[in-house]
Amino acid sequence: DRNAVHTSCANEAIYIGESTPSKSYLDIEKIITVAKECDAEAIHPGYGFLSENSDFARACEKAGIVFIGPSGDTIELMGDKIRSREAMIKANVPVIPGAHIGSNPGESDAEGFRKAAEGIGYPVLVKASAGGGGKGMRRVDNPESLAEFIEAASREATKAFGDGTVYLEKFLVRPRHIEFQILGDRKGNIIHLFERECSIQRRHQKIIEETPSPAITSELREKMGAVAVKVASAANYYSTGTVEFLLNQSGEFYFLEMNTRLQVEHPITEMITGLDLVAEQIRIASGEEISSDARNAKQVGHAIECRIYAEDAENNFFPATGEVLLYEEPSGAGVRVDSGIKRGSEIGIEYDPILSKVIAHGDDRETARLKMIDALERYTILGVKTPIHYLIEILKSEEFKSGQTHTSMIDESPAPVGCNSREMALAVVAASVAIEAGMGRLTGDFDEDELETPWDILRDWRMGAAV
Repeated sequence: DRNAVHTSCANEAIYIGESTPSKSYLDIEKIITVAKECDAEAIHPGYGFLSENSDFARACEKAGIVFIGPSGDTIELMGDKIRSREAMIKANVPVIPGAHIGSNPGESDAEGFRKAAEGIGYPVLVKASAGGGGKGMRRVDNPESLAEFIEAASREATKAFGDGTVYLEKFLVRPRHIEFQILGDRKGNIIHLFERECSIQRRHQKIIEETPSPAITSELREKMGAVAVKVASAANYYSTGTVEFLLNQSGEFYFLEMNTRLQVEHPITEMITGLDLVAEQIRIASGEEISSDARNAKQVGHAIECRIYAEDAENNFFPATGEVLLYEEPSGAGVRVDSGIKRGSEIGIEYDPILSKVIAHGDDRETARLKMIDALERYTILGVKTPIHYLIEILKSEEFKSGQTHTSMIDESPAPVGCNSREMALAVVAASVAIEAGMGRLTGDFDEDELETPWDILRDWRMGAAV
């Protein structure tokens, strides 16, 4: 990351280790040491790596450094899905029917898991207690597959989180994923800043979010918001956080989990409220109460966010790598791009493949939808595969236009429609030639009168023709 965009934006950058996260971004002792050397008063953990690590929050406190987030005890409680479920049941918060058998899945627990699954009713979901981001999660449709999927989920959870504990949860058919933005301060004040619809997901990870949710009435918003505040209160929560629910087709909702950090999709809440959620985090971490602006926030208009990953949507969203050869962001009223790349950026395999986020805000949902489509069509990233064309297809789909989205939408859809790979390859060739020609003209390497255009070079090429 020495050449990354965020590094170039920083006033000071210090090398903390190799690209392997365990030797750099996950090395608590090393990060604390660097913070002390810099005389840092506080650490903002972002929304990855150690952002939900209770040991890191406690290490900051022990070192006399403010952790910009909730307490270590709160992170530990809400990061353990089994303990958090139990705490929510005690607080009379509706939770998805489920069961926890033993501490780790082994032969002695097999019968318990089998009986629990029969009691819950198939399909069931095997979930990692310490999981997140879709890791350590498997859907099971019949008893014959149960043992295999439990073992696979536990193995993946052990590798990703160092904890192979799993539990069972009822799999809800075509639910919506609804989350509420929470703000709490150290004085015990807790509010919510409305909901976000996050139902469009691939591999249990969100790719399109919006607010307000097209499925939420004012009455349901008030009811779910009150429960979200109750969840945060039961966890003694302060800082920004997110309470996630699943909403079924009959209008019933269940607590899913709480993210004890800033969410990737926080910009859409900022767009409809006019707030800066990171600034709110910092105020709260420094001991201030929730701002009056946040207390009096209103929903204004509609906002949509699309996550731009380095991945091949036509190949089951397989991660992509490469160098960004050309990069041009869309702009305009109501369009925001939070990006971590630039021309020349190298996209590797070490970290999460998200490249940027595009946010569009409009007076209503349709205006925001059309504005997002226009922004994506003007967004140029060449050299690494992205799902931009696939996102456009989703936004143009009847399901999205009508607001009839659910968490199984992508799984049930046919193969994504995007640019033909051969045509895209030729377009990249043409663009590359144009770039080189333009650079040559700027440096005086070409005679402008003799310069061939990409179309001269490609001769009689035409769309759809054999190559």
